[in-house]
Amino acid sequence: MIKDIILHLERDASRDAVRDFAISTAETFAAHLTGVSEAFTAMVPNYILPDFPANILADLLAESETAARSAIERFEATAKRSGVSAEARLILQSDFGPPRTFSEAARHFDLSVIMQSDDDRGFNNDLLIEATLFDSGRPLIVVPYTERSGLKLDRIVCCWDGSRAAARAVNDALPLLRKANGVELFIVANEKTADEQVLRGADIARHLARHDVKVEVETTPAADVDVANVILSHVADCSASLLVMGGYGHSRLREFVLGGATRGILATMTVPVFMSH
Repeated sequence: MIKDIILHLERDASRDAVRDFAISTAETFAAHLTGVSEAFTAMVPNYILPDFPANILADLLAESETAARSAIERFEATAKRSGVSAEARLILQSDFGPPRTFSEAARHFDLSVIMQSDDDRGFNNDLLIEATLFDSGRPLIVVPYTERSGLKLDRIVCCWDGSRAAARAVNDALPLLRKANGVELFIVANEKTADEQVLRGADIARHLARHDVKVEVETTPAADVDVANVILSHVADCSASLLVMGGYGHSRLREFVLGGATRGILATMTVPVFMSH
């Protein structure tokens, strides 16, 4: 059940589509929506902060706060017009930065909504997505920066390889799957999915059927290096409106970073991606 959603607000008004997507999601599930905006001196590395001129630091923070409050104002106005239950939070300078601050806040919600990274205009980056995916313990939806419509549940494609991450994602997505007009299990056949039971998808299909979710199973062969492209091509071919997948990564000095296929999908995604780890 999705009743409490957290949204990472974008400062650039051209990226407010993520706000509209989150509002439509809250409407679909009659959920409460919390929009979070941060003000901090992102451009100054922590290791030089003690030696940085105080007046310049204060100016940078003030400029950041102005942009953060502007994002909140736009969010509150749009949420009020939509009639959804909503609130906004402004997070001022923290010791840890937006990725950790947001991911820890997300632990208290059913779902996070974040916009895809965009180096040219985005305030967030892959670090925010990685932190929320691996540290929050909750699912998230990453919205393409080209998205111009709200949540659609016409056809959902669920990537399935029998892994822990895939199982978690499919289970977390059940509230959406129950509302979907069509659900498909998409299996990429390679060394990781060599098990015949996984390839058939029968066990997970039976499990979903017990939750009143009827699924189709589609299997396509592909080499490991082509997984992201194969998935995205299939999503386009079947006109999917949402992709569900496990978030894969590997540890690097106590931090998790996105795996190759996951990063590839998030870099070139064309539909919203629901992820869990």
